Parts: sequence; C-alpha cells; structure tokens
Amino acid sequence: MFHFTVYRESTGQNLFDTSLGGLIFSDKFIQIGVKLPSDAMYGWGQNIHTTLKHDFTRYTKWAMLARDEPSTADGLTKNLYGVHPFYMVVEPSGKTHGVLILNSNAQELTTAPGPAFVYRTIGGNLDLYFFPGPTPEEVTQQYLALIGKPTLPAYWAFGYQLSRYGYKDLNDMKEKISRNLKLGVPLDTVVADIDYMDRYKDFTTGDKWAGLADYVKELHTKGMKAILIIDAGVQADYASFERGINSGARFIEWEYSDQVQRDIQDKYPLAKNTKIMLAVVWPDGHVAFPDFFDSTGKTASWWIDEFVRYRQEVPYDGIWIDMNEPAVFGTNEDHPWYFDSPDHPNITSLKCPGARFIEWEYSDQVQHEIQDKYPLAKNTKIMLAVVWPDGHVAFPDFFDSTGKTASWWIDEFVRYRQEVPYDGIWIDMNEPAVFGTNEDHPWYFDSPDHPNITSLKCPVKENAKGSEWDLPPYKTYAVWVFGKDAYLSSKTACMCTVQGNGTLRHYDVKNLYGWSESKVTQQAQYKATGKRGVVISRSTFPSSGRFTGSWLGDNSAIWEDLQAAVIGAQEFNMFGIPYVSQVLIMFQQCIVTIRAGTLVLISAGSMARPTKSYA
Repeated sequence: MFHFTVYRESTGQNLFDTSLGGLIFSDKFIQIGVKLPSDAMYGWGQNIHTTLKHDFTRYTKWAMLARDEPSTADGLTKNLYGVHPFYMVVEPSGKTHGVLILNSNAQELTTAPGPAFVYRTIGGNLDLYFFPGPTPEEVTQQYLALIGKPTLPAYWAFGYQLSRYGYKDLNDMKEKISRNLKLGVPLDTVVADIDYMDRYKDFTTGDKWAGLADYVKELHTKGMKAILIIDAGVQADYASFERGINSGARFIEWEYSDQVQRDIQDKYPLAKNTKIMLAVVWPDGHVAFPDFFDSTGKTASWWIDEFVRYRQEVPYDGIWIDMNEPAVFGTNEDHPWYFDSPDHPNITSLKCPGARFIEWEYSDQVQHEIQDKYPLAKNTKIMLAVVWPDGHVAFPDFFDSTGKTASWWIDEFVRYRQEVPYDGIWIDMNEPAVFGTNEDHPWYFDSPDHPNITSLKCPVKENAKGSEWDLPPYKTYAVWVFGKDAYLSSKTACMCTVQGNGTLRHYDVKNLYGWSESKVTQQAQYKATGKRGVVISRSTFPSSGRFTGSWLGDNSAIWEDLQAAVIGAQEFNMFGIPYVSQVLIMFQQCIVTIRAGTLVLISAGSMARPTKSYA
C-alpha cells in the first residue's frame, strides 16, 4: 500500500503520516488520511469553532465550501463564507509546523481520535505545502511568504466603524450617526449598507438618499470617512451592466447555449443572446455575476471603471464587497422565499439545467423566462439570479482574461465616487451568494423586497445536461449538513456554469470568487480615490489578505456568537488576514461587545433590520 511521511529531522517526529491508508485519487473524489503528532491542531475554515484548539475526543466532520450562511452558534459544523484549508500543529517537543492543502473545490475534513484527520475534495489536485516553523510566528511568516503579506489599509480604517442594514433613508442614517457623536462615541467611519442604492443596484443612489454625496463630504469635514457596501451580483438591465457588456466584460456563463433559461434571459435585451447565467439576489430584476477570472482583463477594467465612475458622484473612502460566495436566492426553487415580496415581484429563480459575467456553459441551459425580461442579457448566456435587488442580477467574471470585466468594475466605482465621495469599500455577498437557488418557493417570495421573481434552477435531475457538476458522485458534507434536499448550488450559483472565457468551470473556482473580486476591487479603490483606503470582503481564500480585510459574517447576537467571533479573529490572523471584523452592536450585551472589539483590527458596530437601535 502506497503511503508517505513527512518528518522533522531534528527530532525524528512524524508530522504528516499517511500510513493510516485510505489514499484515493479518482475523478471528482480525492481522499487522504493523516495521523498527527499531537492533538494541538489549530486552523481550518471558515467554520464556527467553539474552541481555538480542535477537539479530537470524537469524530467531527467540517464542511468547506463558500456559502451565504450566517455564523450562528447552533452546534453545526457547516461551511460559512470563506475557505481556508490551512492548519497549524504544536508538536510534543513544542516545535510547530503548518500545512496548506491548496484546493478550490468543495472539501470536507473529518477530525478523529488518534489524533488524525481525513481530508476529502471532489476536484482539483492535492497540492501540499509544508511550513516547518519551528515557532508559530515562523510558521505564519513562512505561510505569508507563499500566499503574500496582508494589505495595509488606510490609517483611519483602524478606527471605530458603525454599520446598519435597514436605514429608512439618508435622514435616518444622519440621525443615528449624530446621536452617537453627541453621546461621545469615538466614531471614525460610517458604513452604508445596500439601503443607499436604487432598488439594490450596484453603483446607484436611491431617491431617498439623494443627498448622500453631500453627507459624505460633510463627514470629511469632521475628519470622518465613509465605506460603501457593494454586492457581487449586477442587475442585468441598467447602465452599469450595459457598460460591462459594451466593454466586453465577462460574466459567469452556462457552458452550453441550451442550458440558458430563456424565460429569464429573453426579458433582458443585454443578456438575451448570451449564455450569461442570470439569478436572483437583492435587486428586483435578475443579476449576473462578473467573471473575475476573465483573462483578457476587460472584466477587471470595467469593474474598476464602475467604482471610479461612481466615486465621481459619491466620494466614498472604502469598499466593502458582499454576497461574493457568490450568493443566489432561490436556486432550483419553483416558489422561492422572495415570491410575494414587493422587492422581487415573482421574478424567476435561477435554474441550472442539470468586462464578462458568470455564464451558463450551454445556450440551452439559460432560463429564458428570466433572461427575456432583461434586454441587456436577453441574447446572452449570462447566469441571472436573485439577491437583494428586486430584479435579477449577474455576477461579474473576475477571471475574464480580456481585462474588460476588471476595467468596467473599476470604472463603476470611479463613476459612483463622483456622486458619493466614499473612503473605503466593503464588498459583500461574494461567495457568491444567491437567494433561493433550486427552490420552488424561496424565502423571498413572501417578502416585500422580492415580489416573486423567478429563482435560479440548476441541472439537479439525473442525466440532465451538466448535472454531473451539481450531482457529483460524492457531494461532501458541505451539502449534507443542509439536509437531504440540498445541492452544491444551494444558496449560490450553478456548478455547471463557466468563467474565464469558458476555460474555467464554477465547480472548480467557486471558492475563489470572493478572492478574485477582492483583487480587482482593490485596484478600483486605488483608482477611484487615489488613496489606500480600505477594502473589506465577506468571502475569502488563502492570499485574500493581500487585497482585502474580512468580516466574520452575520450572527444571532448571543454570548456564544461573541465567543466564536473572538476565536474566528485569531484564526483569520493565522490565515494571513489580520484586518478582520466581528459584528459588535448587534449584541444586546453592548458594553462587553465593544470591549471585545479591542481584540480585532476592524472595530465595527453593525445592526440588521429590524434590530433595536442601542446607541
């Protein structure tokens, strides 16, 4: 039986011993079992860990797949927003080593008495990197020498920040900020969540927020800064998406034309004759997801230009990118949760049959009942899905090799900053998150924000075209932890879609979406502001720290969540992302929570609607 061992010559200690057996290397399934030198293992993520050190007294299975999943302390070992297959072990001698398994497919880890673990992935290779230390500090230094050192944000970004989702309008935000300042809260930065947008469309300002640019300028006169949240999904029927299409930006696509959901695609002229995968997130129309793997550079150029363009409108200072798992609402659901919601009037959810945006691989995979509603996407293969906007969104393909997607993305930030002079960017929902994927009645159906817009549907029936990617032989715990009716594409994009001008499958690079968006968004921040500013991303991967900070996601505002956040902050420092945030003001235990904020570099208070305002 083949096996191998990595040992420390100075002590003779085995560090990575595969003699347990069970090494399997096959199509869509790789497994390796490892016996460890001690039970003092730390790392692996992103999951909720109730202790910093892993528990080897019992068998525990951990899922690793970027998912739009709040970090609730419910005892489940489910996968959250990012993926970090890196761990550190303190050996019996006191020496320390680290290991990175560089893989971007869906993965799972089972820790077991021994101590030992079994690692499984359903794609890619076993690229193993060993870091001999021998101290924890040296392990971290060696790891960062491989993946890159963390970005240094602007000095102001280390101050206290206040964020809230659910402001009624600009005046409501002003009142809350003013109250905090009058009470003597040392507030440095104001974070605007997606409430400020026009119907949750990126790089837009809603009518109730018409004075946002002037307010940001007013904050600047007080020595304060502004961060705007930008989601990954771009609605398929407005100016920003049109500029992306016209500039050659790529989006996540279906692999084949016959996979396109024509009932969706034909609604959007800009996407109608494409293979772009359209899905549902926050906008009330379908969205497309930029393909940040576009090798032409056009997607990156477009993305950067959008930031530059918007900053001419709103002089923001930083960017928070969100929903970049990518998240999708109602995928494969016929009646997603957002049906009957005024924000998503029954728009069709993403269905997977079986500058660029994430696209379907085949034209006949396009959901035409969605696509045909958006002239800009109607004849494309762009995948449209549901997130926060009340129309479908598309997800920029940041792997677009032409560079057009990046250029468009950057231009949109520059453009919007001309309207709102923000200081930093917080990118969110970039797992990418999708609402209601594969669901017939997604949660948003009965929500006023999503009046029943159709959810994304993936090929989840046996023998359907492209179904082998959503129905692999081994689904991993990332699926099973969500129940028997879950799929790899649940709450996100279809695995059969393609990026990188058709050269990359979402199945293989899904966990890299937030990473790819962060890389381009950092360029957008620099170009739009001419300053370092700050970028914060929800979804991360090894080396994301070179481009962005991160936040640990939503929670239930209970003591266990606060405990998990302290552990998560330490783990993210280990992962090479020291600029990390926990959500503070959501907790009713407000004073203790603010004290806990001193343990992390991003001290950000955040509340969700309809949370009571504690300040």
